[in-house]
Amino acid sequence: MSEQTTQSFGENPVEKRDTDNYTKEYVHSFVEKWDDLIDWEGRANSEGEFFINVLRERGAKRVLDVACGTGFHSVRLLEAGFEVVSADGSAEMLAKAFENARKQGHILRTVQADWRWLSQDIHEAFDAVICLGNSFTHLFNERDRRKSLAEFYAALGPDGVLILDQRNYDGMLDHGFSSKHMYYYCGEEIRAEPEHVDDGLARFRYEFPDGAMFHLNMFPLRRDYTRRLMTEVGFQHIETYADFQETYRTEDPDFFIHVADKGYRH
Repeated sequence: MSEQTTQSFGENPVEKRDTDNYTKEYVHSFVEKWDDLIDWEGRANSEGEFFINVLRERGAKRVLDVACGTGFHSVRLLEAGFEVVSADGSAEMLAKAFENARKQGHILRTVQADWRWLSQDIHEAFDAVICLGNSFTHLFNERDRRKSLAEFYAALGPDGVLILDQRNYDGMLDHGFSSKHMYYYCGEEIRAEPEHVDDGLARFRYEFPDGAMFHLNMFPLRRDYTRRLMTEVGFQHIETYADFQETYRTEDPDFFIHVADKGYRH
């Protein structure tokens, strides 16, 4: 089978608002450049031990990374001593994650899975589910979001925790785009910015030094809407952080990180 190198958004890309299109967005040529965009070392320096500390505080040992991408968080958590299962809906991403982990001396347990039917492919219970890298915003309708959150909830043990992040779309929708990419997209000389934003679409353009250009169409989730969905699915306590800092930092952050506990916390 030949490797797909060209993204598919149809004749009018800003009208492509379809959850299932993500598999056509993460083509082989884009996935091969993804680590240049992320910059593992830069991202590790930005995050510090934030996620590791949140998981250790809750005594978590078994972690399901439901949007593993090219494997950054899965590898970091393995090296910190966690048991990790790495899932993604993109076969291209999973192959790259497995290759990246192997280069660092790890063998990933990988599963290709659609979040909406996660329980069809994942039959274990976990202490934590992580959904990072703005991945949740690939879901374009509320039914898909509710179903996916319910699947995450079901994959957790009684005292499990979901960690889910998203870009600060509130800032983009209300004030325009001003991110300096301090925390997530750290690659040198790579531009990652929206070329179209409305209430139903954030279309991001990624430009690389060699002239390559790719796009992702995502849904601009508002922070409080995401928190409400988590509560309605059954999570009992939700703490939201801004760029790994204290909750509700006053300045405009790049990202929000939601830490949602399934059990009651005192």
